Order: sequence, then C-alpha cells, then structure tokens
Amino acid sequence: MSAPQTDSLSPRPYDPHNATRPDTAVRIAVVDDDDLFRESITANLADAGFDAEAYACGPDFLAAVDDLQPAVVLLDWKMPEMNGIDVLKALRDGGDDSPVIFLTVLSEQIYEEAALAGGAVDFVEKSRSFSIILKRIKMITEGVKGAPRSETGPAADVAAIGQLEINRKTQRALWRGEMVELTLAEFRILARLTQTPGEDVSYRDLYDQVHGENFVAGHGESGYKTNVRAMIKRIRGKFKAIDDEFDAIANYPGFGYKWDA
Repeated sequence: MSAPQTDSLSPRPYDPHNATRPDTAVRIAVVDDDDLFRESITANLADAGFDAEAYACGPDFLAAVDDLQPAVVLLDWKMPEMNGIDVLKALRDGGDDSPVIFLTVLSEQIYEEAALAGGAVDFVEKSRSFSIILKRIKMITEGVKGAPRSETGPAADVAAIGQLEINRKTQRALWRGEMVELTLAEFRILARLTQTPGEDVSYRDLYDQVHGENFVAGHGESGYKTNVRAMIKRIRGKFKAIDDEFDAIANYPGFGYKWDA
C-alpha cells in the first residue's frame, strides 16, 4: 500500500508524545496495518489541526474506542486478525455510531456497497490526495453532509411529514412512532428526500448527500445509480419492517426518487 498523496504536506513519522495539539482538537482515529501509510496520514492530520490517534490493528482500536470517542474513524479494509468490515460490525454491535470512512486500496463497487450497508458513511480510495481525504473528514465534522438546505433556507431540525417524524439534528427518524434503524448514510438520503416532499430528487443529488458533490464512483459515468438503488432498497426494507404497507418512496425511472406520502 502506498502513502496518500499529500500535496504540500511532506510525509514524516508521527510522534504523539511530541505533537502540539489544542485540547479542543477534533479527534480522528486511524486504523491501518500499513506502518508507512498510518504514520504519514496521522502526521498530516496532526498538521491540519486534528487530534490524530493511530492503531495498527482492529482489536487494539476496539479496546480503546470507549475512552477515545473519535469524531471520525479512518478504517482500512484489509488487515490481519480482523478486517475492516469486521471492525465496523463490532463497533455497531457495541452501540458505537462513530462516523466511519473506509480508506482502502479496494476500488470495486461491491466493497463500497458492503461498507455503506454496514454503517460506514464514506468510502475513499487510498490513491486520492490528502486534500480530498481532508475535505471528506471536514464534511462530516462540520456537518455539511448531514444538513441539507433548501433555496428558502435551512431545513427545520425536527419535522413531521405525515406518519414520519424526522430529526435532522440527532439524525433519527420515527415512522408511526417507532424508530427506524437507519445508518448515517441512509438517514442523509432520507433527509434529502423529505427536504422537498413530492418533488423528484436525482440519483446524483442523492448520492452527493453521502459522498460529496461530484464524487466519481461505480462503473461508467452513471455507475453511482446502482449504489443509490441499493441504499433506497435498504431504506425501504427498514420502513417495511415496521409497516408492511409502506410505499412513501416513489421511483422516477431513469431520474431518481421522491418522498410521496
């Protein structure tokens, strides 16, 4: 595995004992078995003002996560002892909903879909420059991805739309009074659909809610549509687990979806 492109930042070994970081710095956990990559990106994160903590394997990270309380976890997929998807599952099974970005050499769409289905909020190839990785982190820590806005101003933190109650601040949704167990990525899709009920929202717009504007994914110029369809299928399934007659998400073939309830 190669170290990330770092633009103007030069990779260097990171010594957490000598790093100078403000007590209020946002904490980022890096879980990766590649020593050079881990040290490089951790140093770059520290230079960017983050409190970066690095772990060489999943078990070490899981043992520390309760005290760590990271704002974002950068997680490799291919690691000994536990691979990244197993680490993510252990996190979620333990009730930890820390936002996870997979940072991996794996580029096949099947891995991205599995990561998002498991509760990750993003999936980035290691070949991307550090500036891109940094932007993705800030989109999460600064709330850009989770706070869609309309032309008339910010969406209300809490809204009731028919049988749905959606809280954009806590990223929770209730259907007929019962919690819908959505991942963060799935919630962002739902939040965008319900921002403009009754209006069609394009595949691209929905995908951007999870990955950021103009992110290239999938096979071909519209490969991201497969990813959106998979997420919509999972969202519908979670609503149907509560209400067999749920049909509030309508499809406009070739264009996208809308909240129609």
